[in-house]
Amino acid sequence: MAITTLGVIGTGAMGSGIIEVAAKAGVTVIARDINPAAVEAGQGKVEGSMAKAVERGKLDDAARAAAAANITWTTEMADLAPCDLVIEAAPENLDLKKAIFTELDGILDAEAIIATNTSSYPIIEVAMVTDRADKVVGMHFFNPATVMKLVEVISTQRTSDATRTAADAFATDVLGKRVVHCKDRAGFVVNMLLVPYLCQAMRMFENGHASAPDIDEAMKLGAGHPMGPLELSDMIGLDVMLWTAESLHDEYNEAFYAPPPLLRRMVAAGQLGRKTGQGFYSY
Repeated sequence: MAITTLGVIGTGAMGSGIIEVAAKAGVTVIARDINPAAVEAGQGKVEGSMAKAVERGKLDDAARAAAAANITWTTEMADLAPCDLVIEAAPENLDLKKAIFTELDGILDAEAIIATNTSSYPIIEVAMVTDRADKVVGMHFFNPATVMKLVEVISTQRTSDATRTAADAFATDVLGKRVVHCKDRAGFVVNMLLVPYLCQAMRMFENGHASAPDIDEAMKLGAGHPMGPLELSDMIGLDVMLWTAESLHDEYNEAFYAPPPLLRRMVAAGQLGRKTGQGFYSY
């Protein structure tokens, strides 16, 4: 199926990036968030990002204006009715996601696809609250979506081949991303490998094995990583790190997925990384 109108639910860091990428690709985008303040913040993120792209010479004014004109901002779920595909990028709360999928199922055309950008929850759990489980798929983008090329496409036991093919084609042919496929297992490919590494770096820091700058510098210079593990954790968001680690630990019951005590304390203290100005570093 041709996907010409995209809905995005959630206009935070991930949602705003997906919105921008799609709008710049010429897709009609309907962006929805829960209240006017959230919508205004999301619009500010997208417009600010595109303005910076113009300053850097990555985008011209005409293309910026055309992309902005492709986006409709709303607080109303009913406004998503014309969408061929809706990507849910709401906070990592399973009950919230189930409620969104249930509502979308009653709004969208019978042939429309619903995707979730979840980084941690089983896709089948949101698929089965709908009457279109065959048209539900995971499309996991990476932050920042305007830069990162990867999309993990996750099929459940119920996802149809046609749905997966449509998700692949939209990500690759329209958005210019690279797709990898994986089964519906917590962590998919990237986070299943990445989270134990990041948690181990936190344990090293918590135990006084090395300072945060030295841990990060060692991995950048010794392993060729563009960012160190604690810098990366701050960028991802320590709350997101905690949710993802808990989900992996619940699924696999392996000790190396367990969130370090320090991570729990930092999240409880509101020290979530870049988005709050304080994490393993101050911003």
